[in-house]
Amino acid sequence: MSSRQELHQLLDQLPETELHVARRFLEFLRSHSDDPFLRVLAEAPEDDEPETTEEIEAVREATEDCVSGRVRSWQEVRRELANE
Repeated sequence: MSSRQELHQLLDQLPETELHVARRFLEFLRSHSDDPFLRVLAEAPEDDEPETTEEIEAVREATEDCVSGRVRSWQEVRRELANE
């Protein structure tokens, strides 16, 4: 059985409520499959370097900012950038 036939079988076995998810994913794959940048990202090796102390601290600070509401919406950032 070919891969295409196997995919058809899987699609036939999906519940009706999940078909929209499968469709969106397949459309995504179709639209990005020829993108060399996405291909490089997908094939890149996993980052296995340990985090530095500075990186750990930056993540902690960013998390605290999010939890305490010290964030801006994307719309606010776009307005700010448009005014520069």
